[in-house]
Amino acid sequence: MPSPLTSLRSRLARAGDYGRKKSPLLRRVPPMKDLIELAARIGYGARGFVYLSVGLLTLLASIDLIGDAVGTKGAIAWMALRPLGRLWLLLVGLGLTAFVMWRTLQAVFDADHEGTSRHGLMTRMSQAFSGLSYAFLAFSAFALLLHTPEDPAAADLARSQEQAETVLALPWGNWLLAGAGLVLLGIGVANVSRAWREDFTEYLACSEKTCRRVAPLARAGVVARGLAYVPLAFLIVLAGLRSSASDVTTFGSALDVVERQPGGPWILGLASLGFIAFGAFSFIEARFRRIRPPRDLSL
Repeated sequence: MPSPLTSLRSRLARAGDYGRKKSPLLRRVPPMKDLIELAARIGYGARGFVYLSVGLLTLLASIDLIGDAVGTKGAIAWMALRPLGRLWLLLVGLGLTAFVMWRTLQAVFDADHEGTSRHGLMTRMSQAFSGLSYAFLAFSAFALLLHTPEDPAAADLARSQEQAETVLALPWGNWLLAGAGLVLLGIGVANVSRAWREDFTEYLACSEKTCRRVAPLARAGVVARGLAYVPLAFLIVLAGLRSSASDVTTFGSALDVVERQPGGPWILGLASLGFIAFGAFSFIEARFRRIRPPRDLSL
């Protein structure tokens, strides 16, 4: 008996075939698999643009050419304040939305054909969480498109502390907040572990020589992303143990804390290079990644 997802894909395929037969306009629309591939490649490109921006802004902060380091939301907020900021926000928001769509196809419809083995399910779960995080990031871009505060960083910090106060007001709220910090720390550690055990060229349709050259970019980028979670996770755990919402901060502000430590600018500079490497690898994925639509999807 076919699964509900398989039945849904089959019905969509039949509906697409029927529409093409009845409408000359629909016959001009590219097949769904081509549209999915285009959206996925745009999505990888949008992710690369965001992380390249994070890396460059953090690098400039490490050598004191701009004020503060930024995270992904901070980079988008920085774009909002530049000339043509609304256009950048719209393009980034749409690109990230395309990436969320692709992550949904990977996680729910098994676009990468990972299967239902333990490894396959873990991979798809990771893709689901990734999609959720980029959905929040896309939402942030569209929210800034509608209303851009004078100081987006301060507004983001105030929002984070308000959310922490809400958690602390719950029964056992301090432990819940500390637990959230530990979860964030676990995500960071998992990223570092993934950087050394995963073959990032597995899904790339490039020559062996090219794949060998670009793999270090992926490893450096994933390590940088993982380690960058650590200071924020530590501050959130500390806020929970102290029952102090004012100790909660943002990703960019946590990086600023690192910068103020002995050797901090050097550490921040290395982190920025890692973000740039991850952004560069995302562009490589946009060009070379094998995009395989879910089985039975032939609209």
